[in-house]
Amino acid sequence: MGLNDAFNYVLFNNPVSSTMWGIAANGAKAVGLKPKAVAQTAAAHTTTTVAQQALPPLWKMLGCNRQILRLAGVSGATAVMIGAYGAHYHFVTNDDEDRDPRQIFDMTNRYHFLHSLALLAAPLARRPYLTAVLMTAGMSMFCGTCYYIAFTNDRRFAKFTPFGGFLLIFGWLSFAI
Repeated sequence: MGLNDAFNYVLFNNPVSSTMWGIAANGAKAVGLKPKAVAQTAAAHTTTTVAQQALPPLWKMLGCNRQILRLAGVSGATAVMIGAYGAHYHFVTNDDEDRDPRQIFDMTNRYHFLHSLALLAAPLARRPYLTAVLMTAGMSMFCGTCYYIAFTNDRRFAKFTPFGGFLLIFGWLSFAI
């Protein structure tokens, strides 16, 4: 059973929803409305439903942006792998540091996951490739430098972290433009 079939069953073809659609159709008819699609679906219980007629398959809506979804999947998988590694890693702390490497790691992994999820929504943006590039570059620069700092206590690449943060901000703003 495909995603569309499951969606249609839940919304239209199971006994509860088809009864509700029938009640809605009868109520609409009582007040003078004639909802053809709802009445046909409720009465005929056909396999082709309103949702199938109105919505194209998700993969057609995404078109060539499926590469962005793959990138988001790889980013999310990477966040899981680094998170698992960091959960078992013995972070070395120095007394002169202002932040604990474990805290830096936890914050970075959280941001990595959050922006991997945001990357899943990039195909919905007006300019999906711009959004994907900003998000990916921002994650690489921000999360990459923070991971490096957490694992090595070497802060020589910390100057690039704010640039990654700005790219992430611009990535989020690209949804609004």
